[in-house]
Amino acid sequence: MKMPWLYRIGRFLLGPFFMWYYNPKVIGKENIPKEGQIIIAGNHKHLYDQCMTIVVCKRFIKYMAKKEYFDSWKTRWFFKGVGCISVNRQVKDNGSKEEAIEHLKKGGAIGIFPEGTRNKTDKFLLEFKFGAVSMAQKTDAMIVPFGITGDYKFRSKNLIIRYGKPFKVGDMSLVEANDKLYHEVEKLMKQNLKEGKHK
Repeated sequence: MKMPWLYRIGRFLLGPFFMWYYNPKVIGKENIPKEGQIIIAGNHKHLYDQCMTIVVCKRFIKYMAKKEYFDSWKTRWFFKGVGCISVNRQVKDNGSKEEAIEHLKKGGAIGIFPEGTRNKTDKFLLEFKFGAVSMAQKTDAMIVPFGITGDYKFRSKNLIIRYGKPFKVGDMSLVEANDKLYHEVEKLMKQNLKEGKHK
């Protein structure tokens, strides 16, 4: 898949600065398949969560992002420039889902936050929506779960992203697959917290 120019510039030029500035610990990136249709799905705590995987993964990942980012001139240029798919969360947005499915059918990679929004609550993890597992079922895509914990601060000591083993929905029901994804992400986050601070 051809990378948009802003995606390419951001990854190759700003990527090293991002990694130096925030100092994240990256675990399990070898679990991200180098080819074939994949859905990278995990928790959402900060606007920069998608930047983390964009920098870590060599593949072009088309992210699902809320429509509000495309409505504001302050953020529209970035989200359009890196090839994000606009999602209207106020309605059942079949158009955005179909665009993502077509990308997957071509062997592409989709990034999605099943919580549907950034978690600004006291809950460890918000309830997952079914979009990720539904698209995976329709396209036979592999789902790569990830968990992010820690703070986006200068030279952070606790920012960790951990990728888990990919899996397919297969014969599971959507409820079973969604539960599996939820618990995999939860497990990865807890592993991060258990590991604690890093240098």
